[in-house]
Amino acid sequence: MIHELRIYHCAPGRLPALHQRFETTTLAFWEKYGIRQVGFWTTLVGSSNQTLTYMLEWDSLADRETKWNAFASDTDWIAKRAASEAEGIIVERIDNQLMVPTTYSAVR
Repeated sequence: MIHELRIYHCAPGRLPALHQRFETTTLAFWEKYGIRQVGFWTTLVGSSNQTLTYMLEWDSLADRETKWNAFASDTDWIAKRAASEAEGIIVERIDNQLMVPTTYSAVR
């Protein structure tokens, strides 16, 4: 099992737009492609309250490549993402890590 940690750093004031895009659009596309989320978090205390952190779960690197590439190239997704940014860019930067659990991890 592979876990992907993604941190989206939003443009100032645009975190609500990112929440809306996930709630109304992105998650439906993920369901279509079988992309499994572990969870989503916002920062309560820390360096920025304009970030969204989430984790995905993959069976393998090949599983990730197949599903993520299909999602990312979906023309309907591309159009809806562009429409969600009509008032300006939402995400300025993405930090991304692919991780494997240790032998002593509670998450396998």
